[in-house]
Parts: sequence; C-alpha cells; structure tokens
Amino acid sequence: MLDTKTLIRASLEAGREFLRPPLERKSELIERSAPALVPIRSLGENHRERIAQHLIALTPHDRYLRFGHSAQDEQIRRYVESLDFERDEIFGIYNRKLALIAVAHLAYAKDKQPDDCAEFGVSVLPSARGRGYGARLFDRAAMHARNDGVSVMFIHALSENAAMLKIARNAGATVERDGTESEAYLRLPAPTLDSRVTELIEEQVALTDYRLKSQAKNFWSFLADVQAIRRDTIDANQRSSP
Repeated sequence: MLDTKTLIRASLEAGREFLRPPLERKSELIERSAPALVPIRSLGENHRERIAQHLIALTPHDRYLRFGHSAQDEQIRRYVESLDFERDEIFGIYNRKLALIAVAHLAYAKDKQPDDCAEFGVSVLPSARGRGYGARLFDRAAMHARNDGVSVMFIHALSENAAMLKIARNAGATVERDGTESEAYLRLPAPTLDSRVTELIEEQVALTDYRLKSQAKNFWSFLADVQAIRRDTIDANQRSSP
C-alpha cells in the first residue's frame, strides 16, 4: 500500500510528464524510470464504449482466457451492455492516448449485501503486459471490496490461465483446481480508516491523472491541427508563386 506522500508526488510527476512534448519524453525513456504509482480509476457509464473497444482488441486466445470461451465481437458487446455500474465496480488503466490498456470487473451478487463474495475478472492488452497491471488491478479491487464490507473475493478461471492464478496466489488466495477450471478465494480483512483514506486518495490521483491526460491529448491534437493548417498554407503559397 502506497503512503499519501508517494501518491501526491506521483500525481505531480504525472502532471509534469503529460505536459511535455512526446518526442522529449521518448528521448528520456532510457534515462528515467516510470512512476511507482499506476493510476487506476473507477469507470462509469460514460466509459462503456471504451471498455468494449478494449475487450474487442483482445486476441482470440485472450478472449478465451478472459471469458472461458471464444467470445465473438457481438458477445463482447452484449457483455459490456449488461454491465451494471450501479451494483458492480469497473476499474481501468488508461495510457496517455486515453486508450484503456487494462480493465478489471469486480462483480457483486445482485442484492449486494455485506459479507457477500465478489468475483474478480481482468484483461490486459498484449502491448501493456509485463508491467504488473493485472496485480495492481487485483489489489485495487480487493481494497474496494474490503472497504465495501465484502469478506471474500474470488476468481473463477481456466486452469490454463497461469497469469491470473499467479496473481491470486501472490495475493495470498487459496486456489482449488477442478479439471480445466480453477477457483481462487481470498479472505479480506475488515476495513480500517487507513484503507478507506487510501482508496479515496488513489481515486483522486487517478481522476487527476485522467484529466491531465485528456488536457494533454487535446492540446497536442490542437497543435497538430495548427501545424497542418500552416503547412497547407505554405504549400498553397508556393504553388501560387510564379
């Protein structure tokens, strides 16, 4: 769990990062390491289409591991349309282009009573793997479930989904295998003031990170349009010159 100073420092660093030109960031990639904090924000109804785009971008094998069957585009869209943002929690990680590169679904029982179990599912785009995003999303979901009075978080996954089961085991979950399928159970401690405050801070940092990315994306898009108009004007003047 990150302390408050680390969260704030990472947020400020993220702000400076997103307001610098892309080429400048790229040139320093070797010299600088990424911030320790991964901003993870709760997703709402207005993110539904981006969630669908994320899941559709998964490879056929990734869809098989995520859903337990080879889900087609139409099936994925029906799943996304069925998401209940009032009952469940959806978490996501955005890159600087505001594309969802990782998404987690924390599904509650329909009545969402305290002490219920909550099921966790996650997907990460191939280009974003190897950075621990799946584990970070699991930790974020577990903290939210804990603060929401859930006592057990579980994962239902194919036994061949080694990455997902490794995340569960590393978090201390008990994994039970039954042929081609496995169940992982993690008993959650009672919420504390520290866990509640930490979740509030992490969500605020994620919201700030998203706003900065959105502003930076709009700024560079505007600048690109201005440069394109300038180039077109110069080309037109050159063509009209004798």
